[in-house]
Amino acid sequence: MARVLLVVPSATYRAADFLEAAAALGAEVVVGSENALALRGVMGTRAVELPLHDLAAAVDAVVAHDRVAPIDAVIAVDDAGTVLAAAAAARLGLRHNPPEAVRAARDKLKMRTLLGAAEVPQPVFAAVPPDAGPDDIAAVARKVGTPCVVKPTTLAASQGVIRADSPHDAVTTVERVRSIARRAGVGPDVPVLIERFVPGAEVAIEGLLTSGELNVLAVFDKPEPLDGPYFEESIYVTPSRLPGPDVTAAIQAVQAATRALGLDDGPVHAEARVHAGRASVVEVAARTIGGLCSRTLRFATGRSLEELVIAHAIGKEQDTTWWGGASGVLMLPTPRAGRFVEVTGQSDAFAVPGVTEVDITVAPGSPVVPVPEGDRYIGFVFARDRRPERVERALRRARDLLHVVID
Repeated sequence: MARVLLVVPSATYRAADFLEAAAALGAEVVVGSENALALRGVMGTRAVELPLHDLAAAVDAVVAHDRVAPIDAVIAVDDAGTVLAAAAAARLGLRHNPPEAVRAARDKLKMRTLLGAAEVPQPVFAAVPPDAGPDDIAAVARKVGTPCVVKPTTLAASQGVIRADSPHDAVTTVERVRSIARRAGVGPDVPVLIERFVPGAEVAIEGLLTSGELNVLAVFDKPEPLDGPYFEESIYVTPSRLPGPDVTAAIQAVQAATRALGLDDGPVHAEARVHAGRASVVEVAARTIGGLCSRTLRFATGRSLEELVIAHAIGKEQDTTWWGGASGVLMLPTPRAGRFVEVTGQSDAFAVPGVTEVDITVAPGSPVVPVPEGDRYIGFVFARDRRPERVERALRRARDLLHVVID
């Protein structure tokens, strides 16, 4: 029986789906987390305490566990654990991405620099140093061109990503983004990124890399325009309805980006914009799609995305043929800051033809903050049908029936 260590940050949505996937494959799971001691009563020696804030110590803990009970794969369930998983797998001689490539994918400025050196199509960009004042910030915005997008270099889930329409707007926006980043734990010496806004349709590409070659598993349309001022995700639908040449251009740009970063093994989640037949890479991450969105994906014999990822990591590849039909997800946003009370209308939303699941992921009483200060959704709604336009329609109807109550 294969033995898989899952790196599970305490704040993740993703643990349950990976645990179910491992069980479906007959793999034994070891959970590595910063609060693993709390799991010892349930999992015994299959829970490993990992100080995720200390990479070297966490890698040493994985290696020490491997000496007692050998591990066949180390997999991060979301972005926060990707560098650790790559570094630990490298130390153990297991299948992995180069740790430096994963670090680059997590740092938006490093990613942009590497993509630029490789001439991968992407937005014009520049870094704003931590000590840059208003005049310097305005000069950077003028150089990049407006409208532009200001973003932290290390956060995810649209947190701190804000559009500015003029150099003057960029000055105040940079200050806001710096504040968001500091509250999220980013150090004061980290620069902020300014990118020229790229118009056009945006797609998300899900894939698996094997020896550097990208096997595309799904291409999601984002049918609601992401034009700012904030960039909160809303609806994903697959397969894409964009013209074939546009989809091909996006895939080719993402493949070029993975090569430029040095990623060569494991899952990839990427975003690209297509405008006038040209693709521009927005982001590349060495992980699966975030939140619960992977539940939209089913492959041959009913395999989930997590099953494909685990099977790939232990060298037991599965059939990646798409199940057929269309599917999608609605990410339910946080309408305003406060304490979450409830979501009404769930039974009505679930009754919409095509809707397969309504999952509220925030506990009543929890403090919630909307994008761009926040980074979590209230919940997810899933739909399946024969055609993508019917899936989109079902998700929009479900959204109309749901009401988020914030105190």
